[in-house]
Amino acid sequence: MSLPAPDALTRSFAAAWAAHDAEALAAMFAEDSEFLSLTGGHAEGRADIADLFAAELAGAFARARLVTGKIRIRPVGESVAVVSQRFVLSGILNADGSDAGRIGALFCATMAHAPGGWQIVAAQFVVEA
Repeated sequence: MSLPAPDALTRSFAAAWAAHDAEALAAMFAEDSEFLSLTGGHAEGRADIADLFAAELAGAFARARLVTGKIRIRPVGESVAVVSQRFVLSGILNADGSDAGRIGALFCATMAHAPGGWQIVAAQFVVEA
């Protein structure tokens, strides 16, 4: 799924996360993209990214909810943009099933415009210090 503009990323990401839809999350990524997740998992390619999201949404993030925060979009020429979105996550589960509490996180995606729209070519989802 290509997006019409970089500013459509955060709403689409949050909606797919809320639906626990790993395929929809991965569809925002280019076929040959890379992703570093909140758990430290690394995936290359859309299929591996879908698998990583599916595992995390069934595990540590099974009850997790996202609340969006500040967004920043930085164009890098006409066909590339860097999107930084702050989120607060709650409902994260520890390995023993207990609640891990709330965390602040930053989703940073480099997006490229291709025929059909914008896609993520590389992204990191990291915990804020």
